[in-house]
Amino acid sequence: MLSLIRVPLALLYFVVVAIIGNFLLIFRPFNPDNTRVFGRIYSWGGTRILGIKLNISGLENIAHMPPSVVIANHQDNLDLYICGAAVPERTVSVGKKSLLYIPGFGLLYWLAGNVLIDRSSSKNSKATLNATTEALTKGNRSIWVFPEGTRNHGNNLLPFKKGAFRMAIEAGAPIVPICVSRYAGQLDFNKWISGTVEIEILEPVSTAGMTFKDTDRLMDECWHKMKEKIDQLDKKALLIQ
Repeated sequence: MLSLIRVPLALLYFVVVAIIGNFLLIFRPFNPDNTRVFGRIYSWGGTRILGIKLNISGLENIAHMPPSVVIANHQDNLDLYICGAAVPERTVSVGKKSLLYIPGFGLLYWLAGNVLIDRSSSKNSKATLNATTEALTKGNRSIWVFPEGTRNHGNNLLPFKKGAFRMAIEAGAPIVPICVSRYAGQLDFNKWISGTVEIEILEPVSTAGMTFKDTDRLMDECWHKMKEKIDQLDKKALLIQ
């Protein structure tokens, strides 16, 4: 019964924040901190409406962080409410161009300064790499990427795509992994506390001196680090439930 109230309220909150955000961002479009601000707003209200408890550790790893490539596991549409609490300062995300067509939110996403990509074209992929590299090196911004490329729905961590790692190597930027315990399919919105989600921000992985030949090695290193940590966070979350 509680879920019948919570889910519509969460959707309403999503829409209301987008509408108000579109108006506010007219006065500060493409500011590099817009994504962090609205990530916090979405997370603050969304988790409270849905009864999700967040435990975040490793925040010291993003304090005074240089321009970096931030990678996180991608589970569900609720990532907006859950991962939004961990977005570092001056960080924009890379998302599919189709996000533009979500009423209200698409405009907010664009005005927040996020990077939209068209995966159907290799030419556009190269342009995206150039744009994100310039944002890292000249724009003093960090880039948030879901390297799996699609939602894993709370199942095993999917294989990573190379884009985020090529981007980091090209810019000479560190990679900051953010690990989220598996929550998709685990939350019960009929309970007052629907569940606990553990988030841990790992220490940066340096790309200094690397070339594109190191992409696979770097990608595998980050995948195994994240997989190990996510498994640990899952056990921790189960103990708290």
